[in-house]
Amino acid sequence: MEINEEVQADLALRLRRIEGQIRGIQAMLEENRECRDIVTQIAAASKALDQVGFKMLASGLSSCLEDPKKSAKQGYTISEVEKLFLKLA
Repeated sequence: MEINEEVQADLALRLRRIEGQIRGIQAMLEENRECRDIVTQIAAASKALDQVGFKMLASGLSSCLEDPKKSAKQGYTISEVEKLFLKLA
């Protein structure tokens, strides 16, 4: 499944931000910060990670729809991509 280069760059940037969020959560734990604050940050990081997955799959789905035969040869039929979406849901 091909992912547009622009989308790849955006995903890499998002993942770096998420990495920073995770480090922040680790620091919050070490500082014994309030539980609800930590949970809020975990939820935000989790949602951001889900968005990375959905954006990647949306780009890949677009690629699959443009050339379904090529995508099927690579093992990415429309039904396979649908299964990947459902894993994230």
